[in-house]
Formats: sequence, structure tokens, C-alpha cells
Amino acid sequence: MTESMIWWSIAIYLLIAVGIAFLSRQGPAESMSGYFLGNRQMNGFVSALSYSATTYSAFMMVGLAGLTYAGGVGALGFEIIYFAGVSLVAVFGPRFWAVGKKFGFVTPSEMLGHRYNSKHVAMAVSIASCIFLIPYSAVQLAGVGYLLEGMTDGAITFTTGVVMATVIAVFFSYIAGIRSVMWTDSLQALMMIVASTLVAFLVIQGLGGFSGLFGTLATEHPASLSVPGPGLFSLVTFLGLSIPWFFFSLSNPQVSQRLFMPSSLRSMRQMLIGFLVFGFIYTLVSVLWGFSALAAFPDLARADLATPALLASDFIPPVLGVIVMIGIMAAAVSTIDSIMLTLASMLSRDVYANAKTGVDEKRQLLMGKIVVPVIALLALGFAELQLDLIAVLSVAASSGLVAMVPAIIGAFYWKRGTAAGALASVVGTSVFVLVMYATGNSLLGLPAGIWGIFVSTFLFVGVSLATKPHKASADVFLSAISEELGRKKRAPVSAPSSQKAAV
Repeated sequence: MTESMIWWSIAIYLLIAVGIAFLSRQGPAESMSGYFLGNRQMNGFVSALSYSATTYSAFMMVGLAGLTYAGGVGALGFEIIYFAGVSLVAVFGPRFWAVGKKFGFVTPSEMLGHRYNSKHVAMAVSIASCIFLIPYSAVQLAGVGYLLEGMTDGAITFTTGVVMATVIAVFFSYIAGIRSVMWTDSLQALMMIVASTLVAFLVIQGLGGFSGLFGTLATEHPASLSVPGPGLFSLVTFLGLSIPWFFFSLSNPQVSQRLFMPSSLRSMRQMLIGFLVFGFIYTLVSVLWGFSALAAFPDLARADLATPALLASDFIPPVLGVIVMIGIMAAAVSTIDSIMLTLASMLSRDVYANAKTGVDEKRQLLMGKIVVPVIALLALGFAELQLDLIAVLSVAASSGLVAMVPAIIGAFYWKRGTAAGALASVVGTSVFVLVMYATGNSLLGLPAGIWGIFVSTFLFVGVSLATKPHKASADVFLSAISEELGRKKRAPVSAPSSQKAAV
């Protein structure tokens, strides 16, 4: 696999992806909803592929494979916990969709600000999301850097890969907002799942089939097939990584914002089912990659080099290796795109518009577009730190974002929740997690990933019980859910609105 082959492959991918992005445009997006939510008219198939490409980014094929390489079968258990957490979308997804349609919410933070009748809640959630998601964006950029550097033995440097991914992400974001991102996601997701599965079978075949692979692991690396594994995982470490991951679909705004986008509840169901099928296959493939790299290359300098080592090996035809590399790079770019657009919408809608009176929709949209490259540059700077273990860094971001979970659950299921409780939970837990990571990430022997959900719940419930709720906003919010969902249940199955959803 030559450097020129990789560059030509990237060029061909960009040509196809840019063409798809431009074809996705439906005229200039002149509203926040149009640019950041695709006018709430995304169908189930595109939503499922985009949700998959955004969620399963560099974390999976680089991060989860690396985590399996370093920690063994515990990595599969860790990811299965995330899968269990996706059930939260089945519970909260229709409620997000209903209030988004009723009140025109663009961001999850705007929704919380409305529910608790507090601009400060919306602003706090937005700022906290930026603090934790910019490092998570950097993780995606670092994944591209490690991938290109590892596959070319350093001919393409880490910095070159990171800068290229940043430029591509900003460009795609500007073409048509979320529509261009979702349509290019669909291309990327299909390419990822087909090529990566084929590669997994080729590598395993080269290692002597499944019996040969697991026979080698059982003989040479028996700890990787047992719990707690070769040393990375202990019960405390496993829980510290898994608990934040369980709440990922609610706590990460770039994911929960997707719940506003489907054209109907039917499209949302299709999105969820498609995502679960895609995710199950992709999880098994990523873990098999990690095990295969451990059997074939047991002495790698860094666990995150497991995937690059496999793709550059003799087990895989160069053309197929390059296709998978492009798929992983594209998935990382997709996640960065989604994070940039989500944070830009939150900063313009919930910080800028709330801090300054008289800001209309067009000025919010302009500010959102200005913020996108700023977020990208901050993520680029963080990625250049080249911190190890992508999977651990990804979960560290979710440890902070779990601060939003009690306020989100309370918004839908606890009328007694107050703005003061939500504010204390978000701000207090965010500060707590940052202090934990700054001082060694251990309190009474437990990491922030375990403490976060308990601290945020304690603050939300305790402060809410000590303060007075805004009953009117809670009643309006909850009655809107009953009204919207009740109307959908009464509607005939063949309702035109669900059949004629714009793609």
C-alpha cells in the first residue's frame, strides 16, 4: 500500500462525497431548523445510516479495536452496555420528537431551558457541552491522524491527517448544514459496514479461521479471553467506563439532537431498528479486529495502532485496506461534523440569543456558521496533544456530559424538578468531573465515570426539593407530549404525512 495510492483514494472519496453533499441541497437554508435539523424531514433509512456513522466513528474501528487489543474480552462487555443504553431512545425518542415538533426546539439545551423556564439552564447546558465535546471531537481527529500515520509508516504524519480531517469536516458542514452531513453519512456507513466485515473475515482466514485465531489467543494470550483480562480492566475501571456509556444516547447532544430530525415516529422507529442492526454487526467486527491484531502483532507500541497495523498488513489486499481506511476516516469526519453543527447551534441559539436581546433567526444562523470553524480549530489544537487510548478519552467526555442526564429525565417524568436543581446538577457535576480529572480521577478509589451520575442525581433531586418548581411550564411541556403522541396513535397507519416525508 503506497502513499500515492492512499492520497488518490482520499481524492476519489472526496469527489464522490462532495457531489452527494451538493445534491442534498434544497436551496439555501435560511432558518435554524433548516440548517441544523434538515427542516425535521429526514426519512428513516437516511437517519439510521447517519446515526450509525455519527455514533460509530473513529471510536469503533480504532478505539474499540484498540481497547480489545489492550483489555481483551472486557471491551465487548463494555460496548454491550452501550447497546443496552440505546433502549433509552425507545423511551425518550418519541418525547423528544413530540416537544420538538410542538415548540420548534432546535437544540436539547433549548428544550431544557423551556421546560424549566430558565435561560440560564439552556446556557449552562450549552457551555458544559462545549467543554466536554471539543475534546471528544479531538479524539475523532486523532483517530484519523493515527490511522494515516500507522498505515504509511509515518510517510503521512499525524498532523497532516488531523489537519486534513478538520478541513474536510468544516467544508461538509458549510455545503448544506446537516443535510449534507446526513447524506454523506449514508455513503460512509454503507462503505464501512460492507468493507470492514469483509476485512474481518479475510484477516481471520489468514490467521487460520476462527479456531486458529482463538486457539492462538488461548495459547499465547489467555488473559485476553477471560475477565478481568490482561490488566486494563478491573471492576472499578469497567464501571467507570460503562456507566457514562450507558447514557450516551441522552447525554451527548449531537446524538439527542437527532431525535428532533425524523419526519415522523415511523421514521424514528426505522432509524432505531436500523441503527441497532448496524451497531451489532459493527461491534462484533471491531472486537474481532482487536483480537486479530493481538494474535498477529502482539508487540505494538500503542493499542490504538491495532487497526492501522491490520490494514497495512499482508492479510488484506491493498485496495480493500484503503477502502476501509477511507470509511474510518469518513466516520470520524461525520462525528466531527455533527458535533460542530450541534455546538454551533447551541452557542448561537442558547448562549448568544439569550445573552443579547432582539437576536432574530437569521442572526442566530449567521453566528452559528461563524462558530463552526472556531470549534474545529479548538478541536485541532487538542488533538495535537496526541493523548493515548482513544476509547478511554471518549468515555471521559461522556463522564462530564452525564451531568445533563437527571435534568433530561426529570424534564419528562418529574414535575417537581426545578431550574435551580437542573442548574446545580449541570454546573456542579461538570466542575466536579473536571476537578476529578485534574487531580488523578480518583475519589475513595472510584473514578469520575462512577461518581458523575450519583453526584448529578443528588444535586438535581436535592436542590429541586429545596426550591419551588415552575408548574405552568411543566404542565404545558408535558401536556404537549400527551397531545402529540395521542394524535399519532389516533392517526391511521397510512397517514400521508408519514408516506410523503421528504428525503
